Amino acid sequence: MHQEISIDALPRSARGKAPEAPAFGATFADHMFCQRYSEQRGWHEAAISPLSNLSLHPAAAVLHYGQEIFEGLKAYRGADGKIRLFRPLDNCRRFNASARRMVMPTVDESFHLEALRRLVALDERWVPDTPGSALYIRPAMIASSARLGLGASADYLHFVICSPVGAYFKTGFEPVSVLVAENDRRAVRGGVGEAKTGGNYAASLSMSERAGRQGYNQVLWLDAIQGRFVEEVGAMNICFVYDGRRIVTPALSGSILPGITRASVLELAPALGYEVVEAEIDLGAALDAIAAGTITEVFGCGTAAVIAPVDRIGHHGRDYLINSGKTGPVAATLHDALTGIQYGTRPDPYGWTVTIDTE
Repeated sequence: MHQEISIDALPRSARGKAPEAPAFGATFADHMFCQRYSEQRGWHEAAISPLSNLSLHPAAAVLHYGQEIFEGLKAYRGADGKIRLFRPLDNCRRFNASARRMVMPTVDESFHLEALRRLVALDERWVPDTPGSALYIRPAMIASSARLGLGASADYLHFVICSPVGAYFKTGFEPVSVLVAENDRRAVRGGVGEAKTGGNYAASLSMSERAGRQGYNQVLWLDAIQGRFVEEVGAMNICFVYDGRRIVTPALSGSILPGITRASVLELAPALGYEVVEAEIDLGAALDAIAAGTITEVFGCGTAAVIAPVDRIGHHGRDYLINSGKTGPVAATLHDALTGIQYGTRPDPYGWTVTIDTE
C-alpha cells in the first residue's frame, strides 16, 4: 500500500520563480520531496516541504563509502503552456537498477512518479518558458546509517530537488570539442559504470579539468581493459554517423550508462530514415574514418544537453576535425525531433511524455 505524501508548502506570496536566463544548476526551486527508509519500517515520512539543508551524522555511510545514487530528468513548459515530464518512468527504472547495484532499497515506481508530479505542480512557477530551458529534476538516494564498519547501510534518505536550467553548454546547441582520455579511465566492466552513482563522476574530474585546461569541452572515455574501444563522452553517451545515414553507438557493456536519451535516439532515428547500430567502436578505426570523411558526424546525447554535436576530437596531440567543425544534419534533425516531443510542438507517438496537472 502506498504511503501518503504530506505537503508543507510555502505561502504563495513567499514562493519564487525561474530567472529569465537560468544557468545550469545554479538556482533551486522552493520545495523538495523527501522520504526515509529503515529496515524496520521500510519507506516512511514521505513529505514535500520547503527546500532545506540535510542533517547527517558525521559517520553517515554515504560520506565514507560513497553508497549513493542519483538521477536526472526534466520538466518542459511547452508553447501551449502545458508542463511535460520526459520519460519519467524510465528514469525511475534506471534509478532502481542503480539502487540494486549499490545494495540499496528500491522505490515504488508509481509512488516515485506521483511525488515528481506533485513537486513539479507545486513549483510550476520554476519551470522556465524561455526557449531551450527546462526544470531539471534531481532524485537522489544516500546511505544515512551512522557506522564506520564497511557494509551496506540499514537506513537511507531519498530526496528530490529541482533547478531551472538553460543550455548545458554556454554555447547552446553548438559543436563541442572532446579530448581522448589516453590513460585515465572512468569505469570498468564488472564495476559500477552502468549505475548512476557519484563515484563514476568523481573519478572523471581530474581528466575533465585537464581537458578544460587544454581547451576542450569534454572527455572521450575508452574501455578500461584495452584502452581501445569508445565508451562515453563526458557525462553523455556518444554516437558516430557514417556516410550521413548510419548511426553507431557503443553497445552497453556493463561499464556504460544506459542513457534515456540514447534509448530515445535508437528508437526515434529509424522513423526519421536513419539506420542505427549498437556495436564496439574501435577508436583508431573511428579516427581513420573521420580523417577519410566516412564518419560525417559525431554527437553526444544525454538529459542535460539532449544532443551535443562534436566538432573535433583530440588524440596524441592531433585534432581530428568533424564535418568542417559544423553541426551536421543528423544531429540537428534528432535534436529538433526530440525537443519537439519534449516541448509538445510535435506529436508523441511513443508515449514518452507525462503531462503535469497544475493548480
